[in-house]
Amino acid sequence: MSSDRVRRIADRIKVIVAEMLERRIKDPRLGFVTVTDVRVSGDTQHATVFYTVMGDDADRASTEAALRSAAGLLRSEVGKQLGMRHTPTLEFVLDALPESAAHIDELLARVRASDAEVAAAAADAQYAGDADPYRSPPSEGEEDSTP
Repeated sequence: MSSDRVRRIADRIKVIVAEMLERRIKDPRLGFVTVTDVRVSGDTQHATVFYTVMGDDADRASTEAALRSAAGLLRSEVGKQLGMRHTPTLEFVLDALPESAAHIDELLARVRASDAEVAAAAADAQYAGDADPYRSPPSEGEEDSTP
């Protein structure tokens, strides 16, 4: 039961933080931010908010600074909307998902190129022995030549 409650709290925190970043936080350092996930500790005292930022490293750094400075306002709004006795502390962590996805795409492209090379090399290949190296039962009209 506790994990279901924690999951509902995490989902609600995700919505609250995303709406606050979209509507109420007017920091110019804040880039194009997407809240990807929220994980809440079992005792609901700590929430880790994962986010992604479109842009380069400078955009990520400025967005991180803006989130750190807005953490108090975000936490107070989370506390108001959740109505819990203890409001969880908010920690913002840059989600590595886009970089991981780009790395996986790069690896898949390399594998596709390697497979194409192998397929091209195998196109003109011939069998070292017979085309069918396995023994098969004699067809009609043939004698069994096995000893």
